[in-house]
Amino acid sequence: MKLVLGRDDLAAAAVSAVREAGTAAERLDIKPVHKASRGFVNESNADLCEVAIVTVLQAIAHGKPVLLLPVTTLGRHQHQTLVTLGKLSVADVEGRSVGVRSWSQTTGVWMRGFLSEQYGVDLRKADWTTYEGSHVRGAHDPSWVKRAPEGAKLQADFLEGRLDFGIMGNELPSDERIRTAIDNARESAERWSKDQGFIPVNHVVGVSEAVAGEQSAAILAAYDAMQAVLTAGAEPGPVPLHPVGFNALRSAFTKAAAYALEQDVIPRAVDYDELVERSCAALGVSPSRLGG
Repeated sequence: MKLVLGRDDLAAAAVSAVREAGTAAERLDIKPVHKASRGFVNESNADLCEVAIVTVLQAIAHGKPVLLLPVTTLGRHQHQTLVTLGKLSVADVEGRSVGVRSWSQTTGVWMRGFLSEQYGVDLRKADWTTYEGSHVRGAHDPSWVKRAPEGAKLQADFLEGRLDFGIMGNELPSDERIRTAIDNARESAERWSKDQGFIPVNHVVGVSEAVAGEQSAAILAAYDAMQAVLTAGAEPGPVPLHPVGFNALRSAFTKAAAYALEQDVIPRAVDYDELVERSCAALGVSPSRLGG
């Protein structure tokens, strides 16, 4: 079984558990981890793979043989990811240029959802630019979004003033001129999560549908091992940063799916119960076995 997980502790636990279940296991060293997503979703190049929550939603909407294993490998706040170099604020987004790596990037989906829902921004009144396509073959940017010229880079366009705003998470460059467009972004993010009751999850674990049916014992063993690691290292706070189990992930997936549909990231509504039922059917278990 081929596994792609960004965190060393989760990867070590999962690989060990799969081997103890009687299945050969190999961790593929792909960095950054999101670069594994295209091969996993479209060619089944991995059997168990860390993927973004929106990649899972797109994969399901486009009929890819991908299942959700309800483990959060990356949960974080997102309000701080909308940045600017000048004195602009979130109130200035309409009519301005905004860059994001990919329209389907989960960080962008969360941030645009906040803009629309919390700050009343009409997303179609901003000038959106993307720099690469979706991980899921068959998914396309909406007609009201433009693609940057070949060879253009989000960070360069932002730092050199060709964009008024950028949505950037891990790819945020180091520059003392950069400021968050939302005042007190960290406090706003924490308040949002406390009010909603969940963290805006970024990465979860996906499983190949074929492998889930053939190696269900190994997949379940990997789930148990990763759950144990995350439970032992759980961070204090009003909401868990790394929720595990179908029930624990329901709210985040439901909200992300609603945002994604509103933003034309997915072509149809994806109900969370569809994900639960698909995973349980392939693995031959009831939802309670996976925390739901």
